[in-house]
Amino acid sequence: MRKVLKWVGIVLGGLVGLALLVAVGLYVSASVRMTRTYDLQPEAVAIPSDPESIHLGERWVSNLCTECHGEDLAGTVMFEDPAIGRIVAHNLTAGEGGAGSSYTDVDWIRAIRHGIGPEGKALFVMPSEAYYYFSDRDLGAIIAYVKSVPPVDNDPGKISVTPMARLLVAAGVFVNPFAAERIDQIAPRPAAPEPGVNAEYGNYLALTFGCQACHGSDFAGGKHPEPNGPAVPSITTASNLAIWSEEDFLTAVRTRKSRFMPWESLNKLTDDELKAIWLYLQSVPPVE
Repeated sequence: MRKVLKWVGIVLGGLVGLALLVAVGLYVSASVRMTRTYDLQPEAVAIPSDPESIHLGERWVSNLCTECHGEDLAGTVMFEDPAIGRIVAHNLTAGEGGAGSSYTDVDWIRAIRHGIGPEGKALFVMPSEAYYYFSDRDLGAIIAYVKSVPPVDNDPGKISVTPMARLLVAAGVFVNPFAAERIDQIAPRPAAPEPGVNAEYGNYLALTFGCQACHGSDFAGGKHPEPNGPAVPSITTASNLAIWSEEDFLTAVRTRKSRFMPWESLNKLTDDELKAIWLYLQSVPPVE
């Protein structure tokens, strides 16, 4: 009996030791990814100053940026939990505590399009894998508008991530929060179509709005990035989309509400823009 207990103790001790080694390895892996630096010199983008471009930039920022950074872009605390950490969206204005007081045009391009901060480190929970597709025209307009907003003094603080959160990130429990890792940083820039009611522009809108982050790269559905998020349905013609009309699609976008779907942002799109997305989804290969 004593020999049995001894061997049980040895096995359990070995398992505990192995678990500790795995945990240490995961923690180190996450820490290395958080401190990794990228030597990236982004392509230059012309930053306009005309009212039409500023208005275009305002539309994009209102659609995609204010939910996290606030209506005045002064930053917000997005998430705070003692077990996980504190996730903030930074103040983008030129006020005290804001990035606008120090960011150069190159810093803005690198952060928005590539998910990399001015110090060369990957930004945390910045959806640049979608913003990577912005045309030079739209990206320049966005930067021009952000630089034009009134300064607001506000410091939402720094992002802090607990050891437990680092383990969960490294283990893949959370969706990879480093967009810089998911972007092919040296690939040729994708061409952007001219705005219009067509599938090509609908594809551009779907990409820049980040639809693939939840619905999958083939739009066949997947898991919501939030740990407690629901399963995300297919939006190819192999789903209910096959029996919908264009009017059904527009009605669904305009009226259905869910905290897991960016309805507020989608509702800011014009009917023509939504029709373009509809045409694109009709062209996506059906996937069960």
